[in-house]
Amino acid sequence: MKTRPLGRSGVSLTEIGLGAWAIGGAWKWGWGQTDDDESIRAIHRSLDLGINWIDTAAAYGLGHSEEVVGRALKGKRDTVILATKCGLVWENRTDAPRRHLAPKSIRKEMEDSLRRLQTDHVDLYQFHWPDLRTPVEESWSEMVRLRDEGKTRFIGVSNFKVPLLERCEAIAHVDSLQPLYNMLERDIEREVLPYCRQHGIGVVAYSPMQSGLLSGKFDTSKLAPDDWRQESDKFHGENLEKGLKIVEALRPLAAKYGKTVGQFAVSWVMANNVVTSAIVGARTTRHAEENIGAAGWNIEESDFQTIDRLLKENVTHD
Repeated sequence: MKTRPLGRSGVSLTEIGLGAWAIGGAWKWGWGQTDDDESIRAIHRSLDLGINWIDTAAAYGLGHSEEVVGRALKGKRDTVILATKCGLVWENRTDAPRRHLAPKSIRKEMEDSLRRLQTDHVDLYQFHWPDLRTPVEESWSEMVRLRDEGKTRFIGVSNFKVPLLERCEAIAHVDSLQPLYNMLERDIEREVLPYCRQHGIGVVAYSPMQSGLLSGKFDTSKLAPDDWRQESDKFHGENLEKGLKIVEALRPLAAKYGKTVGQFAVSWVMANNVVTSAIVGARTTRHAEENIGAAGWNIEESDFQTIDRLLKENVTHD
């Protein structure tokens, strides 16, 4: 699989990265129960097919995703670029995690993540969400210290907008940004992506299929009772209707390339050359094999124009 440079970090990521959110199992923002053994097979299959990096987070499954990834990477750690995130902490398993990026907490999270991942360092350590109660200068300075100590090779952020990126850049370079980006959610095109291009910040986009809505197979009746999408406005009412209408319009375009709608949606994200990699989840080996089909081909310009018309008619941006 082709790789792209992660900003000016010197490391290159495959165009598709393996996302480990869903393999965390049941929690407040989970996707329902999972089979850990099947998750490990999906990880191994993804690596066998050429993916060179995995993105997880301490909060996914409240530590469980990292534990599964750690098990899967036994004997393979040196062959994989491993990314995880901090800044969502929890007191118990019933409440939603809260945002917290105090330096002492970041350091504790790092040690806990290293233990769960069964490694002495991660390759990319990222803030999960902004914590507006803690000055970002304090938080980012702690990330720099962790990098200087060798606990992580690179440092990044997720879900940050330009003002916070600027405050971090004033202290130390931001190696990567992990933003939400897909056909239905394009706000970062206005300011965030141009800033990342100008400052050499790698972009690893999450939810390129809008958490499954653009997969071409989304069906609310098949969601687990404890799937977080059951309670999200994105997957109900007018938003769901518009999304499914767009999916149906995309089917013939995807079929033209012999691709699924989901593969087509991921390829659309990767067509933006500011994007380093698209993060796509896989809970089964079948998912892993489907994900690979999103890479290694290009959408024709005439089809981009068709997509733009379709989205302007059906999607309103802030």
